[in-house]
Amino acid sequence: MGDSSARQLANQRLDSWKEIAAFFSRDGRTVRRWEKERALPVHRVPGGGRGGVFAYTHELREWLKGRGDELESADSEKTESVAHREKLELPKGLVALSPAPDLPPVPAPFLPSFASIAVWLAPLVVVAGLIALFSFSQREPHYKNALAARHTPNPEAQELYLKGEYHWTKRTPKDLNNAVDYFTQAIVKDPSYAEAYVGLADSYNLLREFSVMPAEEAYPRALAAAQRAVELDETSPGAHTSLAFSSFYWNWDPRTAEREYKRALELDPNFVQGHHWYATFLLASARYSEALDQIEQARIIDPASTTIQADKGWILFNAGRKNEAFALLKQLESTDPALATTHGYLAAIFLDREDYPNFLSESKQAAQLRHDEGGLAVAAAAEKGYAVGGLAGMRESMLPVQKQMVDRGLGSAYELATTCVLLGKKQDALHNLQAAYAKRDVGLLHLNRDSNFTSLRNDFVYKEIIEHVAERLSKQQFSVGVEKG
Repeated sequence: MGDSSARQLANQRLDSWKEIAAFFSRDGRTVRRWEKERALPVHRVPGGGRGGVFAYTHELREWLKGRGDELESADSEKTESVAHREKLELPKGLVALSPAPDLPPVPAPFLPSFASIAVWLAPLVVVAGLIALFSFSQREPHYKNALAARHTPNPEAQELYLKGEYHWTKRTPKDLNNAVDYFTQAIVKDPSYAEAYVGLADSYNLLREFSVMPAEEAYPRALAAAQRAVELDETSPGAHTSLAFSSFYWNWDPRTAEREYKRALELDPNFVQGHHWYATFLLASARYSEALDQIEQARIIDPASTTIQADKGWILFNAGRKNEAFALLKQLESTDPALATTHGYLAAIFLDREDYPNFLSESKQAAQLRHDEGGLAVAAAAEKGYAVGGLAGMRESMLPVQKQMVDRGLGSAYELATTCVLLGKKQDALHNLQAAYAKRDVGLLHLNRDSNFTSLRNDFVYKEIIEHVAERLSKQQFSVGVEKG
């Protein structure tokens, strides 16, 4: 094992009782007893409930020193030595809180049927562009909570929080996992620090987008942390915004989401993240004029943010102002070529224009910028298929790669369903739509507006899925336009 690998393994984070037990080669009951009776250094995940725990392997090793005989005599199980542990393969669960490759992005209206180059990124790419350029002491108050100053955080916790903020702005898998660690440490140092909970919630929201952490793991944690933040400080705009986000995309609860967005902006009308995320929520509900109003307010507050400008372009496109959207996104592509979001949105626009070579080029760039190996594999297959058989060849080549990604739990069943229906494989499309519903794939929130599925509109299973989605949403506040007959 190389020096860097050994150092990385020496200080890993274990994210469940199961992983902690596996570290010692013991059962869960034993390590829980050790925590209670022998002060095993196990930490509680903030807002994670009774079962949410984590531990650092270097702390466990320090605790284990000199206890071998004691534990051997007290327990019947065999104790595994630390030296032997370092040779073992890490549990799969560690990737959730360790630097990890990117997840395929969430699907968007009118998007290609690529599992990992779909670009419904508006709700998740939310950080203002200049935040990383200024020191935290010089930031404008609208970037985070401008009003909640009642609790004076522990200085050490505040320093950890600021480090978390720095990493959060970078939006890479490694940085987001680092942000989770820093925000969690800040909470351990100061359990009443509401903004640290906000940072934790926002990190989990983005980890769903930019790492291998699945939605069913990321969103509940984000929701729990956001709820705790609101409990600690009801005057925090960031807490209400984070709660709105996870309430909508995980609970599919648009009433709560809209109420929380409005509360955030009532507390701080200049809270840029509130305007930005509210705009993407309004986009998801096809309230385009309102979405444009909110994204413009965000742009006025932070005119240098390329993420806000990119999302404005995507809203313009969906509002039917396609030429304006294209011009804005092409300009952004030249000024900030490293922003993956812009390439993803342009890929969707080129697909809409039936400009498949440019669609493939932009899709590949988006996947490369996200370090998304799965997306690159799908893009390579699509490019090869298009060269041989045109559009049909592209889809045929993509299909097995997408299926492989979904089977591994890494791809989008909604995207796979899109490819299937475009190839005339209706039953496969319906099967994958059902799988997407089971996973709460946000692509379903615009299913009835997705013209790719027109051929299924009269199918009973399709209608049933649409109706189930409608039942889980507030029809008065967020309509999916259920078709009857």
